Amino acid sequence: MTAIHVVDRSSKVPVLERLAQDVRAGLSSTPPTLPPKWFYDEKGSLLFDEITQLEEYYPSRTEEQILRDHAPDIASLCPATTLIELGAGTSRKTRLLIEALTGPDRPLQFVPLDVSTEILVASATRIRADYPTVSVSPVVADFDDDLSPLPGDDGHRLFAFLGSTIGNYPKPARAIFLGRIAQALAPGDCLLLGADLVKSPARLIAAYDDREGVTAAFNRNVLSVLNAQLDGDIDPDDFEHVARWNEAEERMEMWLRARHPITARLAAIDFHWTLPAGGEVLTETSAKFRVPGLHTELAAAGLEPVRTWCDAADDFSVTLARR
Repeated sequence: MTAIHVVDRSSKVPVLERLAQDVRAGLSSTPPTLPPKWFYDEKGSLLFDEITQLEEYYPSRTEEQILRDHAPDIASLCPATTLIELGAGTSRKTRLLIEALTGPDRPLQFVPLDVSTEILVASATRIRADYPTVSVSPVVADFDDDLSPLPGDDGHRLFAFLGSTIGNYPKPARAIFLGRIAQALAPGDCLLLGADLVKSPARLIAAYDDREGVTAAFNRNVLSVLNAQLDGDIDPDDFEHVARWNEAEERMEMWLRARHPITARLAAIDFHWTLPAGGEVLTETSAKFRVPGLHTELAAAGLEPVRTWCDAADDFSVTLARR
């Protein structure tokens, strides 16, 4: 078997420079913030995998069941010859789409896109071994960067953006992001979008503040990332994890609250940071959707909703939209 060829379209701005920019701007703002993309070092990725297996954390298993039930319907409505997955990771759930889009005589080009070369190569190797008719073309890139040019034939592409990652974008940024996807697609290309739905605040808070403390460890780990990458001296144990439902914005929020006054330094960028006792840092927002509102947002971006599938409890949605 030939080696996997990975296309590197990562940003020309070095990762550490982007992190430094985000930290300076975020920790200097009121309230202080950190972008959730910095959660995912090796430890953070392992912790998130553990979160997805928790009893309280319904989104991953619910989305997977929707795909298991309706992947053939998705393939029927959008018989793509190229499947592009944004933020692919291990592509576990995407295998259900691959199986629906392929057959004995039907080839498929699979283009997983992620920032991690190692994860992409490992996943691509397994998928190519398991699906002989699938050609795998991994791309190292941040989906917040320019997506063009796209592999595949115009009108025969399916973009998959799963896991309700779309909820991490505040509404104005979400409109910009969906508009960028629409501009990258050709007429007839499709987007498959996973989105978590509004539900009981008690269930949402339980999903983001589990009894075993895994989500708390995941949240605090972002401070360990800053220490490791920017030579910092922040003690993650000086912060407690806070999960909060924002009723007005219909979103979950994760915060880190200082247990006592914080004085810290990130030596690599000569950045000094103070936070009073009880001060909070916003590390993640996760919007929860209502299907009609989601359809309106997609249509405003130039993406026509074709069909939405939900689980029996209406906890989660998977929507197919066409450019």
